Amino acid sequence: MLMDWIETLRKNRAAGGLLMKANPKMMTAYQGFNANQNGNGALDAKTKELIALAVAVTTRCDGCIAAHAKAAKEVGVTEAELSDALGTAMALNTGAAFVYSNRVMDAFQQFSAQ
Repeated sequence: MLMDWIETLRKNRAAGGLLMKANPKMMTAYQGFNANQNGNGALDAKTKELIALAVAVTTRCDGCIAAHAKAAKEVGVTEAELSDALGTAMALNTGAAFVYSNRVMDAFQQFSAQ
């Protein structure tokens, strides 16, 4: 086991209570944003959680991983579906590294030409 994800989720939720006390307007807006993120209903719950987990990987958010892994299990995401979504996230990260490597090479070439 890499981390205790259940404990991570519990701690993040408890810490959120501190932030709610310190900045209730911001936290109320955050909670509203999350509650309404699928307002038009175009995506089913499984698809939404698979996207959330792929994004959590690319943004490196442990709290997001904990919350959305729990939610994914609750809406019936399978391990096969999850591994496909994570494969897409991994491919995108390598794709982004490729694109930004091209940018570095381009910048280097421009400075070399000076």
